[in-house]
Amino acid sequence: MVGNWIHLCIDMQRMFAEDTPWHVPWMREVSPQIQELSGRHPENTIFTRFVTPTRPETTEGMWRVYYEKWRMMTREHLDPGLVDLIPSLKLLVPPAGIFDKMTYSPWVSGELHRMLLKKRIETVVLTGGETDVCVLATALGAIDLGYRVVVLKDAVCSGADDTHDASLELLGDRFSVQLRLTTTEEFLREL
Repeated sequence: MVGNWIHLCIDMQRMFAEDTPWHVPWMREVSPQIQELSGRHPENTIFTRFVTPTRPETTEGMWRVYYEKWRMMTREHLDPGLVDLIPSLKLLVPPAGIFDKMTYSPWVSGELHRMLLKKRIETVVLTGGETDVCVLATALGAIDLGYRVVVLKDAVCSGADDTHDASLELLGDRFSVQLRLTTTEEFLREL
């Protein structure tokens, strides 16, 4: 039973799909499944976007160190269009929504959680990238907030196969009471 649900599609952006230092080749492989779910249920879909700072100096703590390493990916140097969703998903907005975040997890500000509480969302369905970074942070945050979490294992991707596989194994084994791994086809059948 899915209940009142939302599809959080994590960071399916041009900066990860195109030829940048953060390119995720697997994104091409999971796009059809994400397109299928988002296209059938755009009103239940929120696309997150990882928005980098203008310059490392505008961030604090270890984020400053991170962006000093990845200065070429700050908005000072990055083509602004690369922050956008991949074109096939951008066409779904609206009715699909966009939620911008500056950290791996979309839960940090509390704004997304408040939005979902107003909609009485019980289940968060996750797709996108990267499995071992932003998807993992989103899944763990959703669990902490009490949501039922569904990860569509054929619709998440990473730039690193080993940590992608390890993340899915971790989520499926350690969080099996609060999180379920399934496929896009199986989830759509349940609806």
